Amino acid sequence: MAMPPLVISIQSQVVHGHVGNSAAVFPMLAAGMEVAPIPTVIFSNTPVYPTRRGQALDPDFFADLLRGAEERGLPARAAFIVTGYIGSLEVARLTADFVRRARALNPGLTYLCDPVMGDVYPGLYVPEEIAAVIREELLPMADIATPNPFELHYLTGTAVETLADLPRAAEQLGLAKGAHLIATGCRLAETAPGHIETLVYGPSGLSRHPVAHIPVSLGGTGDLFAGLITAGLGAGRALAEAVDLAQVQMTRAITEAQRLGRSEVALSAAEFRAALLC
Repeated sequence: MAMPPLVISIQSQVVHGHVGNSAAVFPMLAAGMEVAPIPTVIFSNTPVYPTRRGQALDPDFFADLLRGAEERGLPARAAFIVTGYIGSLEVARLTADFVRRARALNPGLTYLCDPVMGDVYPGLYVPEEIAAVIREELLPMADIATPNPFELHYLTGTAVETLADLPRAAEQLGLAKGAHLIATGCRLAETAPGHIETLVYGPSGLSRHPVAHIPVSLGGTGDLFAGLITAGLGAGRALAEAVDLAQVQMTRAITEAQRLGRSEVALSAAEFRAALLC
């Protein structure tokens, strides 16, 4: 009997709410994947609340978790590695070294890099040194990158305002050969009013994935989106189809968060959960 595809997911973790691995792991598990979540930080909640407890993982502790994953042979049999928010420079470097070793050991795995570093508001929210590791070490190994418009502009110096801007930005991003750029949450000159788009650019060209814009700012949207794309790919779907399904699910998660009055995406809607099992 075939083993379920394994994903190693290296991201933040929170006690309350759904961001980082606390958003991304559930849809991957529900879709039938095996998930090995490795936290980069553990916080009580996101910064939108009056208080926040917890901390970035001690580098030695984090390195020990990575070592344990390697001792269990996880990189050798992983189908995917996903990386997201990283809270310290030392952990960023350790993550890059881990991905590098995993790719050398298992060239067939797919590495999705979500370069979680900022947004239009509040701007860059990781130290520039961490952003540099993402740009110079993680992204060049990535098969798939999922930046938002702010992150893409920061990383490349190119503001993607029209469809014609995307190929230039993709080239400047410096991804691995044959990789795909998935630019999320784009509002271009060509975008229909009341919509936002996800743009997928790779060796076969450009595809556009518009969706009705819900004017709300929530934590965890990028993390959940990356997890949903990975879940779709793990189920054998083509990348464009995985993106389309992820966008449908994102609408459900955002709508449910609005209904509940949450500040992060919500994973409890019946339609959201049912769709993951299909």
